[in-house]
This record gives sequence, C-alpha cells and structure tokens, in this order.
Amino acid sequence: MATVSVALLLLVALTISYPLACRAADEDPLQDFCVALNANDPQITINGLLCKPAAEVQDADFASQQLRNPGNFSAKLGSAVNLASATTFGALNTQGLSIARIDFRPRGLNPPHVHPRATEVLFLAQGTLVVGFVSTAPQNRLFSKTIYAGDLFVFPRGLPHFQFNPDKSKPALAISALNSQNPGVSQLAVALFASNPPLPEEVLEITLGVGDEELDRLIKSVQEVISM
Repeated sequence: MATVSVALLLLVALTISYPLACRAADEDPLQDFCVALNANDPQITINGLLCKPAAEVQDADFASQQLRNPGNFSAKLGSAVNLASATTFGALNTQGLSIARIDFRPRGLNPPHVHPRATEVLFLAQGTLVVGFVSTAPQNRLFSKTIYAGDLFVFPRGLPHFQFNPDKSKPALAISALNSQNPGVSQLAVALFASNPPLPEEVLEITLGVGDEELDRLIKSVQEVISM
C-alpha cells in the first residue's frame, strides 16, 4: 500500500511539474497570433509588443526574407549575426522564439557572450566550428566541441558561450534558434571594458590583477574591436 501511495505522489508531482518544465522562456500567447504593430516604436514599453488588428494581418506578415543575407561583419572578429526577432519580424511577437543567421569568415569568431532570456540551439549548415559554454560556479567547467555541417549544439540559457571557425581558408554558416522573442545579448568583453558609463577602474584592476597601464590597454583594445 505504501508503494502505491509513493507512486501516486510521484505521478502527481510529475503531472504538476511537466508543464512548467516544458514552457518556453516567454509567456504563452493568449491568441493565435499577435503580429507586432510599430515594432520599432521606442515609446512601447510593455512586456512584448502591441498587436496589429487581426483584420489587418496579411499573408506576407508571416514571411520574412531577413536571413537571406548576412548581417554586418565585424572587421576584427570576422563574424556577422543577423537576428530575426519580434522587433524585425513582427509575426514572432508572443510566439516565444527568434532565429539568427551567423556567418563566419575564415578564423572568424563570435566572442564569448550570454543570452539572459533564452536557450540557444545552433545548427551548423556549412563549415566547421569550435563551440562551447562555461557552467556556473564553483565548477566553471568548459563544455566544448568541434562540430561539422549538419551538427547541432545547445547553449543553455544565461551561460557564457562562443563560436569560432578554425579553418584558415573556408567560411562557416550557422543558424541558431532561441526560445525567446527577445533573447538579449551581452558580450563579456564589452560589458567589462566598454560599458556606459564605464565600470570603476579600481574594480577592474582588483578583479583582473592588473595595473593602470595594462587596464588602459585592454579598454582601448576592446573599444577598437567594437568600433570596426
């Protein structure tokens, strides 16, 4: 009898927890669709975007050519990210996902960064990539893998991760899906050395164990990278 009771309790617990575990990062929509209205309006501050009236929604609202071409390449990093999110592709509003095209020149790098609101699943369409992420303290363990065309790799939500094309002569192309219409992104180097306003120099010097001259060199180097 005790065994049956324990089994019933486990079944109830699983029934309650399963929907929570399966939820996307964003809230579930309350209607079939909510094509964004004035997606780039800076005055909109609600958690999501206003919906276009359903009677005005057209077939074309659910299609996008945004990912046909790469984004703007960083001259120093050799990578380009083109993210289709609710603000650039209105049909994604309230759907709990976005998708990105990531192009890599030979030896191109998408530097260590985090997505605070999304897990990322990367599909490598062309080339070779070295990818990885670092888990939280105290282990701070690096999980890294060389992947090839046709492979998938998962970057858990909020963890620092990177993608690097090790090939010296061939480009690479990846497609990433993220389970938020607004995943957010923060490059670690930029957050530390190019924030606005800047972090106190004393904080950085103590954290990194460097002096004024070395810190100035690091700040200047990061600012040069992000300006190109």
